[in-house]
Amino acid sequence: MTSAVTPVAATMQEPEDEGHTEVPGRPVEGLILVATPIGNLGDISRRALETLAAADIVACEDTRLTGRLLQRFAIKARMLAYQDHNAERSRPELLRLLAEGKSIALVTDAGTPTISDPGYKLVREAAAQGTPVTSVPGPAAPIVALSISGLPTDRFFFGGFLPTKQGERRRILEEVSGLRATLIFFEAPRRLAESLAVAAEVLGPRDMAVARELTKRFEDVNRGRLEDLARHYAETEPPKGEAVLLFGPPEQHDEIGEAELDDMLTEALTRLKVKDAAKEIAAKTGLPRKTIYDRAVQLKDGAG
Repeated sequence: MTSAVTPVAATMQEPEDEGHTEVPGRPVEGLILVATPIGNLGDISRRALETLAAADIVACEDTRLTGRLLQRFAIKARMLAYQDHNAERSRPELLRLLAEGKSIALVTDAGTPTISDPGYKLVREAAAQGTPVTSVPGPAAPIVALSISGLPTDRFFFGGFLPTKQGERRRILEEVSGLRATLIFFEAPRRLAESLAVAAEVLGPRDMAVARELTKRFEDVNRGRLEDLARHYAETEPPKGEAVLLFGPPEQHDEIGEAELDDMLTEALTRLKVKDAAKEIAAKTGLPRKTIYDRAVQLKDGAG
């Protein structure tokens, strides 16, 4: 019996000798998103280097950082800054150049462009005006961290940088606390301990990982229970470098009915304040702390 399954190898496009950007010096067209290393320069691809060398303009977050990368590989290119602070002013100029037929390679300081930077707006508007938009793929810190975290990879949510204000940070974590997916966030080292303490309160017991210095010599992935890692970073000096925080999905527990949950909360409220009662029941049931807290307030106020 003949199988209807197409062999995987037959579906992969083989590199051609001519007609592709692998050929040194071949012109590039439109807007090209070029991924750059997140730490290890050895991760830059041949195609990325050839695209950067052939582009009319390299649009980048920091011309000094990108300048050092280009200099390292003896690439001379015209650079234009495009980042959060000047995006609204720079984008019309870049779109005008694209409309005139110029090729622009868009890079970020590290990793894949448009991931937690304003590049997506340039992509959207370039595509809207009919400019070809393509990509030279490569490293991306959220994916690198997820792949080595040991946490489920079939479903994940990437939330970028956690807000700097504690109230906003708590609100974001509460919004995603019930997602059956691995949660991924960036965080600055000086706020790491505080963010993990808030996460432990909001998300409840679950597995997690803290990834730092990815692809570098001192790469570090600290895996464990959220509550244990929150305690660890509260007792140590802030680590160097931005961290990728990965929180596993909520833990599965036996289904708890409303009546049973109310009984548990009512008992807890006889000896604890609302906040502490919600924290205790969240730990026992694995249910989102915000959901339990809201119900505890209703019971306490006699609105149940």
